[in-house]
Amino acid sequence: MDRKIKVVQYGTGKMSVYTMRYVYEKGAEIVGAVDVNPAVIGKDIGEIMGCETKGIKVVSAQDAEKMLEEVKPDIVIVTTMSLFSDVEEALMLCAKLGINAITTCEEAFFPANSNPVATKKIDEMAKKTGCTITGSGYQDIYWGQLITSIAGSTHDIKKIKGSSSYNVEDYGIALAKAHGAGLTLEQFEEEVASADNISEEERQKLINEGKFSPSYMWNVNGWLCEKLGLTVKSQSQKCVPQTYKEDIESSTLQMTVKAGLATGMSAVVTTETEEGITIESECIGKVYSKEDFDKNEWTIIGEPNTTLVINRPSTVELTCASVVNRIPDVINAKPGYVPTEQMGELNYRVRPLNEYVK
Repeated sequence: MDRKIKVVQYGTGKMSVYTMRYVYEKGAEIVGAVDVNPAVIGKDIGEIMGCETKGIKVVSAQDAEKMLEEVKPDIVIVTTMSLFSDVEEALMLCAKLGINAITTCEEAFFPANSNPVATKKIDEMAKKTGCTITGSGYQDIYWGQLITSIAGSTHDIKKIKGSSSYNVEDYGIALAKAHGAGLTLEQFEEEVASADNISEEERQKLINEGKFSPSYMWNVNGWLCEKLGLTVKSQSQKCVPQTYKEDIESSTLQMTVKAGLATGMSAVVTTETEEGITIESECIGKVYSKEDFDKNEWTIIGEPNTTLVINRPSTVELTCASVVNRIPDVINAKPGYVPTEQMGELNYRVRPLNEYVK
């Protein structure tokens, strides 16, 4: 491509501060921005980024379609919510208009195994209009590509076991509440954990109806199985509350999480495959105490055993950099809803993004 890639930012919260800066610094440009928050609608994105005026004002989601038709972006970055049902409208709008889109929505990483109906609708529309929709972020590398790369150097695999922790304070109130932060243990059991105390048949019914609420690793396990060529036999998840011995102040929840209350949760997803390989992955999202830090640890059990540990990854920045570095891959990809496992390796971009577009 012999011009700058044109990007629209959909959602102008914490993540967008990084995605928009990274877009500019990688030689692309922001041509529009969208949000639902009245406090930011009408603001110049430069004010949100903490830099000079950019001449691009945030518009209401109600005016998103009109703006997208006017500016004709090459791609939209959606950084709003974590569940596919919450970003479905924005992604479907992009698909309808034939505009590529990439989202940080965790479920969107591999939504076919948790919300197949909505995924199929967007896939069919995107194929019709000739654009590509996908999900990326931290998991693209740290829960995906790194693990499959290690697998590539392993002779025989019996089990893949992973764990990743993150501070829900970094991702906004919607995510913190979804993790049960601030709830009593009784409330956690009723509002969060109870959703998984169901039979496999009941879970599949919820999935088919688009009413299932997957933990992040649910979709990661699906991505890993697809990338490794494994056939899923069964998959289950369990959510366990996390607590702390002392009170913790939460700026995101605007409350003190008292000792003994849920600070968040651990979600464990176990996948059994026809090939005999088990994938057991856990994500721990909670309001951090002063002792906590982000950690990513994966072990492949087989011949040989291999463990990868990454302490204190800059999860927010890595998420946003992954999304921006994926932009050329999305534009180059075939039309439809295309998980990144079909796009090849995620690479560092030395040159302006447009130089990687075929």
